[in-house]
Amino acid sequence: MPSKQPPTLGSLAVQAPSLVHVSPSTCHNLSLFKDLLKEYRRLDDTITMRLNRTNAQFRDRDRAGTSSKGNIQDQACAYVWKELVENWKRRAEMMNYCVNIVDQSMEEKRKSLTSEEGDARAQRKTQAAIFADEVKRNQVHNELAIEKIVQQRSIDAFQSRCQYFSPPLTDAEARKWWDALHMP
Repeated sequence: MPSKQPPTLGSLAVQAPSLVHVSPSTCHNLSLFKDLLKEYRRLDDTITMRLNRTNAQFRDRDRAGTSSKGNIQDQACAYVWKELVENWKRRAEMMNYCVNIVDQSMEEKRKSLTSEEGDARAQRKTQAAIFADEVKRNQVHNELAIEKIVQQRSIDAFQSRCQYFSPPLTDAEARKWWDALHMP
């Protein structure tokens, strides 16, 4: 008799996107950058549905006798929390990478501006490019502020369903995120 594999938790509609290689061109293309963030934020946007589905999946596993010991709600909360932290970490890495890329591009253009002292046309072109990079930089920094709001909204929804959850002390990274979101 073939062993039945447990179903993947949740639906594909609320799974985090597969890891995407972010290149400097991704950071300079604001539409692509924002679309990518939108994909990564989908898990946060569907947190309540995600908690419901994960809880149901763990209940089904418990009924089938394939779950580990412990409270079903606690297992579901721990699973969703782990997904959230992994997703937040990927987004933070991507946003910080893009901040650095845009800052580096602006710095290179500022340096080239000083070397173009005699050529007014080249200076205007470089100044326009610097201005465009400043707009990109502001947009990326705005996304950092939005990220805090998205995370706080997710943690509020998470805690409404997982009131007694606390990440294990052995998971330093999850504790770091937990503590950061619980600071006034």
